[in-house]
Amino acid sequence: MSSPLKLPIEALKLHIDLTGFDFPPAPRLQNTILGQDRARSALEFGVAMPNAGYNIFVMGDTGLGRVSMITNHLNTLAQTIPAPSSYAYVDNFDNPREPIAVELPAELGQAFSKSIEKLIDDLLATFPAVFESPAYQQKKSALERQLSQAYNNAIDSVDKKAQTLNIALFRDNEAITFAPIRDNKTLNEDQFTQLPKAERELFHQQVEQLEDSLSEELLELPQWRRNLVEKTKQLDNDTIHAAIEPLFAELNDTYQNVDDVITYLAEIKKNLDNTVADYLTPTRLEPRDTSSKRGVLTEQYAPNILVDNKQENGAPIIFEPHPTYQNLFGRIEYVSDQGTLLTSYRRICAGSLHKANGGYLILDAEKLLTYPFVWEGLKRALQSGYIEIESPYSELGVNTITLKPEVIPLKVKVILIGSPDTYYLLEELDSEFNEMFRILADFDNTIPRTHESTQGFIAVMIKHAADSGAKPLTREAITGLIEHSCRLSENQQHFSARINDSLDIVAEANLFCQQANDDTIDSKHIEQALRAREFRNGRLSQVILDEMLDGTVLIDTDGAAIGKINGLTVLEIGGSSFGAPARITTTVYPGSRGIIDVEREAELGQSIHSKGVLILTGYLGHFYAQQFPLAISASIAIEQSYSYIDGDSASLAELCCLISALTCVPIKQGFAVTGSINQYGEVQAIGGVNEKIEGFFRLCKARGLNGQHAVIIPAANKRNLMLKQEVIDAVAQGLFAVYVVSTVNETLELLTGQSVGIMDETGNYPEDSINFKAISRLKEIAELEDDDDKEEEKEGEKV
Repeated sequence: MSSPLKLPIEALKLHIDLTGFDFPPAPRLQNTILGQDRARSALEFGVAMPNAGYNIFVMGDTGLGRVSMITNHLNTLAQTIPAPSSYAYVDNFDNPREPIAVELPAELGQAFSKSIEKLIDDLLATFPAVFESPAYQQKKSALERQLSQAYNNAIDSVDKKAQTLNIALFRDNEAITFAPIRDNKTLNEDQFTQLPKAERELFHQQVEQLEDSLSEELLELPQWRRNLVEKTKQLDNDTIHAAIEPLFAELNDTYQNVDDVITYLAEIKKNLDNTVADYLTPTRLEPRDTSSKRGVLTEQYAPNILVDNKQENGAPIIFEPHPTYQNLFGRIEYVSDQGTLLTSYRRICAGSLHKANGGYLILDAEKLLTYPFVWEGLKRALQSGYIEIESPYSELGVNTITLKPEVIPLKVKVILIGSPDTYYLLEELDSEFNEMFRILADFDNTIPRTHESTQGFIAVMIKHAADSGAKPLTREAITGLIEHSCRLSENQQHFSARINDSLDIVAEANLFCQQANDDTIDSKHIEQALRAREFRNGRLSQVILDEMLDGTVLIDTDGAAIGKINGLTVLEIGGSSFGAPARITTTVYPGSRGIIDVEREAELGQSIHSKGVLILTGYLGHFYAQQFPLAISASIAIEQSYSYIDGDSASLAELCCLISALTCVPIKQGFAVTGSINQYGEVQAIGGVNEKIEGFFRLCKARGLNGQHAVIIPAANKRNLMLKQEVIDAVAQGLFAVYVVSTVNETLELLTGQSVGIMDETGNYPEDSINFKAISRLKEIAELEDDDDKEEEKEGEKV
């Protein structure tokens, strides 16, 4: 089985020499993300670009370190940027439904809140005590005396008239009554009834005249009282203003450079006239306790500090893991009072946009698109430059009487993190997407294995082990981790960018190291962790192997057969993938139906697999049907396959199987084949080459390796080989082999042991060669088809 196409042991796996690399015990790393220079450059440019629309979409698969790179860069940058303004909401005394936004310098949010709390304490200490002062009481009494004097003068005038008529006037609070006088004595009711009728009637007439006079005298009494009320109110206001002026003078000095606060303090002063009169004046009713008064003043005047940025923190960096509409744009909360939902400006809650305003907001694109109204709301905020707190459900007819807070200016850099599928979906379906997210930070799935990246990989592994409390890593352990990373990338010259996978292996290997009471993590612990992971995820692969061994799934690994070949597949389930052989069969018979793909006819074959089968017709026509029409009927099937199949990696095996059935040349069943082809017979690279080889190896090993088992792969996949040690050991013992091919002819010779044949100058192949047999068989089928056509023409002429 010696052949130049057979790979030596050295080619089956990357062999790493770490001589010349540093192994510091506690490395200091400024950057724990390896590679990704393109993504890092795009991120730095997007963050530095101040123009609108230069938001960033960080594209890549999960586990590539996207969030770590973003946060590492922003944490360093944010410290150099001044902290943005703080914001608070206060009551709008003219229209409480529309609270007013107050902009404050950084760190003044809580200070402003405490200043208003102190103002409330001072108001409670000032009122109602100021109304109980002697000065106020004297002024108030003077006003009341003026009313009493006018009233008394009016009563006295009527009293004098009554006395001239021998009638006495009596005052009982507000009631005025009259009684007759006889002999300087006031008559009572009984005495009055004993008077002559004429005198009684005269008395009634005189009383009516006196009452008319009284009414005339007291005609202006309501006006006197209104004047008293107005003068008393003016006195109260003057007293209030005089009392609060010192309180506000200090505040005005403190916040003289904050325009919004000065405006709000002026509004409080205007509103205090009503508030003090309603809640803080002495009353004959049961007085309010201090706590209830404080509650009223707090609800009216205390600011709702929405965001209070700290100067030492610089620009805010906010990662919102749950971007619902309310979490992003803020919400208005309600309290239930006897079945009625009530709210106020103090129940306005900040969203992530408020917290990130003036800084950076990091969002998961997939989650952002999951929640209703969020994507459109975010675009609207970025386009308008304002944050508006509103109910997104009002458009659906779900309305609640609520607030309409004043909008807040928005200046934020939004960084979306998502997969390539999400990015291209947004780019295709949303015409505004590229206008708002002009920067793409594209993360690679692999990292070139250079001296610099290898040194970085070593440092990251050692640092992680030290930081996580794991045992130290030996050189051999790090060698195993590098091999594992290259296997994940399916390339000997590239690391996998999923560094977290290697870090997980370190943690798992540390457990086995501790269980063995070893002092360091060695290569054996790394291998043990990898074997344990494979065993945990290997139930399904073991089930499939058992079915092959007991004959449920028909796969031959010995002998030879016509029209049968072992193809190689990769099954991906959950987070694991494994390889397994699959039997491919082909039948050929006269006719011109072409090559029938059973998988496509059964609607199990996906588009790429169907493309691979269609290429077979192009190959047959190019190499075998240049001198006669290609007329063939053939059927190709992947046996015992009951799920969807995609990919063209079986096209090489399908073509070899088709030629075997066409020429009746048997194929060695100890071989398995993978690779795609083009119409000119060139073998092209495929994916999952390591899993495919190891899947067939497991079956052969279980049945007993005999030196006749081998796998054929494309030569272009040579650099992707990172096979397990058990496969390499079997190759070293001559029990297993891996061949690489570049053409279909090379594959056919390995599979059949016969010469394919090279076309001579006359355009013919040597007799007994596979190509000669193929042309002969196709020509024979074409002639049969031509004879059938002639018979049909004769039958038509007779009719």
